[in-house]
Amino acid sequence: MFKKVLIANRGEIAVRIIQALRELDITPVAIFSEPDKDSKHVRLAQETWKLDGPPNKVYLDIDQIISIAQKA
Repeated sequence: MFKKVLIANRGEIAVRIIQALRELDITPVAIFSEPDKDSKHVRLAQETWKLDGPPNKVYLDIDQIISIAQKA
């Protein structure tokens, strides 16, 4: 079974995934852009990583997301 899962999403979908992961005793890892730093999915996750770059493009930066996943 997985020990950690990185959620490459935000908003309500990420919140629901985090809740399910916690029920399964799996550590949720959230990524976020600067404007999302106080979002619910960031507050609920047990581990968080900030994405660098323009907020409207960082969630599509596959290389950066993969790099964070490897570090997490």
